[in-house]
This record gives sequence, structure tokens and C-alpha cells, in this order.
Amino acid sequence: MGRHREAPVPSPARIIAASRLRGAANHAVIALFTQTATTTTGAMTKLHLPALDPTTVDERRGSGYPEPFRSRMGDRTKRRLGDACGLTRFGVNLVTLPPDGQSALRHWHTLEDEFIYVLEGELTLVTDAGEQTLHAGDCAGYPAGKADGHHLVNRSGAPASYLEVGNREEADTAHYPDDDIQYSDSGDAYQHKDGRPY
Repeated sequence: MGRHREAPVPSPARIIAASRLRGAANHAVIALFTQTATTTTGAMTKLHLPALDPTTVDERRGSGYPEPFRSRMGDRTKRRLGDACGLTRFGVNLVTLPPDGQSALRHWHTLEDEFIYVLEGELTLVTDAGEQTLHAGDCAGYPAGKADGHHLVNRSGAPASYLEVGNREEADTAHYPDDDIQYSDSGDAYQHKDGRPY
């Protein structure tokens, strides 16, 4: 019978090093595959509904508010993604706020829920309770009928982007606690609080 030799047991340091090499190799392969797939897909296919490239949706700049409120929004841009996808029961907008821009006047809705999800940058959420700083990955929700005026302000030095989502209710009314303006989907949209139209 021949003599049996046991294989040497590798040291913990060698095991860790080998594991790191395997991990790096796996990441390199995945990155190469992803890059190739993206390049190939981008070159060969164009998205069609129900899929959509947000950059193909027209940007709407500014605000529908009457002055003196419109200019306070800054050069805000919105891409109405929900409309572009044919959605009718709720809206989805991709919004970009420049430095010093605002999402809206501080407001709340009687019948419409609102939700925002920050994609990029830093935004200040202002509500009746005070201020909070939101970063990419943070979100906020505003239930319909809750009298808590809210808006987002970009106090940073760079643009910030977020998704805003809300249901659509024809009888909805928006209230603005800080300004002499109110909104109703019926009749004259923007009015003074005493009912005079802008």
C-alpha cells in the first residue's frame, strides 16, 4: 500500500485572498455582461409603451400659479410620466428643482393623496411641524384631508430630482396656509381666499 499524503490546509489569509480574487472576478464578469447587454439593448431596441424612457417626455418649465407666486418656484421642470403612459387615475411626475427652487407653495389637498420619492440631491421638506432634510432614497407622504401644509425647497447648491405621485379627484380643493391663494378643480382654478379670481 502506498503512503497517503494529506493535502496541506491553506492558511486563513490565503482563503480570504482567494475569496477576494473570486469576488473581484465575478464583479468584473457581471460588469462586462451588463455593459455589453446595455450597449446592445440600447443600440438595437427603442422602448415602446407600456415601457418609457423618461428623457423622451417633454419638460414643462415653471409653474401654473399666478404671479406673484409663479416666480417663487424658480426654473422648476416636470416630466409628466403618468400622462405619457396613459394613466388617468393618478399622476406621476419626474420633477427637478434647481438651487433655490420650490416644489409648490406650502399646501394641502382635501381629496388627493400625495407621495414623493427623492432620486437625486438634497431637499428640505417644510411642514407645519418644521423642517427635515431629505436625501436620495428618502420619501414622504401626505394623506388627503390632513391639514398640514407642505412643500419641498432646494437649499443646496445643486439640482435635486424626485418623483411625485398623486391621485386625481375632480372635486379636490387645495389650501395654502401661508399665502392669499386657493385652488379648486371646479370653477376658477386659482382664487384669492375671499373668492376673487386671479
